This record gives sequence, structure tokens and C-alpha cells, in this order.
Amino acid sequence: MSYQPQPQVKRGIDWSPLWKQEDWWSVWFGFILIILAIAGVITKLPSFGKWTSLGQAVPPEAWIRLIALLIGLGILNAIGVAAMGQSAARFLVAFPVLFILAIIAQILGNHVIAKDYNLEVPLWALVVGLLISNTVRTPEWLKPAVRTEMYIKTGLVLLGCEILFGRIVALGLPGIMVGWIVPPLVIIFMYWFGVKVLKMEPEFALTLGTATSVCGVSAAIATGAACGAKKEEVSVAITISLLFTVLMLVLMPAFIMVAKMDIDVGAAWIGGTIDSTGAVVAAGALLGQRGMEIASVVKMIQNVLIGVVAFVTALIWVYRKGGATEGVEAASAKEIWVRFPKFVLGFVGASLLFSFILIPSMGEEAVNGFTKITSGLRGWFFALAFISIGLESNIRDLARQVKGGKPVVHYIVGQTANLVLTLIMAWLAFGGILFPKTF
Repeated sequence: MSYQPQPQVKRGIDWSPLWKQEDWWSVWFGFILIILAIAGVITKLPSFGKWTSLGQAVPPEAWIRLIALLIGLGILNAIGVAAMGQSAARFLVAFPVLFILAIIAQILGNHVIAKDYNLEVPLWALVVGLLISNTVRTPEWLKPAVRTEMYIKTGLVLLGCEILFGRIVALGLPGIMVGWIVPPLVIIFMYWFGVKVLKMEPEFALTLGTATSVCGVSAAIATGAACGAKKEEVSVAITISLLFTVLMLVLMPAFIMVAKMDIDVGAAWIGGTIDSTGAVVAAGALLGQRGMEIASVVKMIQNVLIGVVAFVTALIWVYRKGGATEGVEAASAKEIWVRFPKFVLGFVGASLLFSFILIPSMGEEAVNGFTKITSGLRGWFFALAFISIGLESNIRDLARQVKGGKPVVHYIVGQTANLVLTLIMAWLAFGGILFPKTF
């Protein structure tokens, strides 16, 4: 048999993730809107005042701005959807309905009673979505616009405009204590408990343990791929995480407020324990602006562990198996970068832009005008995200997907340990014990 030369494979940097991944699009969306605000293209957003009768709910001048915002956000997001290889037409059909639901949440959140009891827009957005999902169910044609992660990540990039870099630095070390010390302990404990006590498969125990302690769906997918977990095991881990995330999103802020816990401690506790970034922001928002900021920063710090855990897992599993095996992703130095949540770069970049370029060059008064716009846009993206969380959360369906008792027991025991350890760490780091409360 004659030798046939193999075609040369051109190697180089793959730039396609920059326009194919939702994580990157959240950065582009955020900075496009920031540039439009700075350039004076976006000068006013629709606003809702307190109201008692429905006729007062939406001021007449707000309708034109609402239509303009609907068209602008619809086109902007559709461009990203098309670039990611999905149907922009289906998105554009569904998005107006999602936007109308967000308007309803805004109206409910601005009722005088809601204002008096601090029942903020994110709570109403979640309730609206849950009511639809758990009664008439989310229609298939609406689902192309239900993009929780895309909306929440874009909102977090915009949040970077409001949290100046000095504040991030102040939250950094306490946030690292909460976000980085507890998760490895919980992962080790859940792995031991799952394998030794519940006799679960090692890959399943590790995947569920990482989902519980780091970042839910993203962590489950990353770790499951790194250790070669079965698809159904990853699916069950995701389902359990989603089910309890919805419950924790509602119950944790309520407990913190009833117990009159220090808001800083409670927000850090939320940031370190609730599995989903979107749910963390939603729960933190129920504690107010400060609570949302602390919870969000702690969660973003914790999200960095996704890549680290996947990388270490791949190394360990390849070593255990005596070399690369089918289903286990090869461990490489770039794995951390691949798994790193890119929207964090956008958040930090926005903070750096406002902290070190715009304020020194334009002054605080001018920059406050910009942040008023970016803050308003963030509120709309968060409303869309929390509507989406509700629409994706049919509690009966999630409960039915969890087969057998072992995974649920594994999660409950692990999450209980996570809650206790993280609360202690949050108290030490954010309660004025190890660090002064200057942030």
C-alpha cells in the first residue's frame, strides 16, 4: 500500500467564540449600550412612578420610549442570536411578548403597596414567569426569547458601571474567602459522602458536588465533561440544581429578612450558596441595591472556580485512568480560559472604564448621567432575566425528572453543609470580624 500524505491541518487561534458564544455576546451587548449612552444616543428610558390606580401606572410619555426600547433591544439581541447560528426571526416573534411581561413586572413593582413593603421588580418578574410556567406552561413559540443567561450576564456587565473599581477591590478579599474556601471543602465532602456512604458512581458524585458548591448548570457541564460522567447523570445534576435553586431564591432572602440578618452577611451567603448566577442576582436584589452588589460580586468571584475545577478534575481523572480515556476531556493549560466566564471580564472592564477614564476626564456629574442610563438598562435586562427564570422553572416537571432518592439525599446533605459553612465564612468575612465594614 502506497503512502498517502495526510492533509495539513492549519492551526492557530480560533476567534469564532467571540461571535458564537453567549458569554462573549453579553460583553458586546453591554459595551454597545454603554457606548450609546456615552455618545448621547440613549438619553432617556421609560420610567414608572408610584401608582394606586391603573390609569397612573404608565405615564403617557413612557409609551413611545417603551416602543423604542422594545425595538432597540429586540434588534440588538437578535443580531447576537443570529451570529450564534440560531433563528433571529423566531426570537423577534417571541421577544415582544417577553418584553410585555417585563412591563407588567415593572408596573407591579411600582405599586405603592409594593414600594412600601420593598417588593421589588425582580420578585414580580419571577412571580409572573412562575405563574405562566406552572399553570398554562410556557408556549414553545415563546422559548426562543427565554434566554436567562444572556440577559443576566448583559445586566451584570452594565452593573460594572455602577460598582467602581475601588469597591470591587474592597469586596475582593472577603469575596475570595466566601467564594473560594468553602467550595473545595464541599466538593470533597460530597464526593466522599456520595461514593462511600450512598455508593454512587464517582463521576456522578463529583458532578453533583460541583454543581452544588460552585455554579449549578455551568459547573455540572464542565465537571461532567472533564470526568466523563454519563449524559443522564449530568442531566439529573442539572435538574436537581435548578429545582432547589428556585426554592432557595425565594426562601433565603425571606429568611434573611425575617431573621434580621446583617444585609452584607446575608448577601454574601446568597452569593456563595445559590447555584445560578441569575438566581443569585435575583435573590440579592430582594435585599436592596447593596445586597445585589455584594451577592453578585461574590458569585462572580466563585464562578472563576468553574475552569479551575474542570481543569483539576480532568488532570485527576486522566491520572486515575492511566491516560486519556474516552469521554474525558484532555487537561490542558488553556482549559481554565475556556471555562472562565467571559462576562466577568466585561463587568471588570466597565468598572475600570468608569473608574479610571470617564470620571477623571469628564467629572462625576457627567458620569452620573451615564450611569443613570446604564442602571436603567440593567434593570430592564434583569427584569427580562427573572421573567425567563420563572418561565423555565416548572417545578412539577423538574421534580418528576429526579429519579430515585440517592441524588436528592446527596444534594440536600451537601447543600446543608454548604449553607452552614458559607454562612460562617460570610459572617467572618462580611460581618466585621476579620475585615472592617468599609466596603
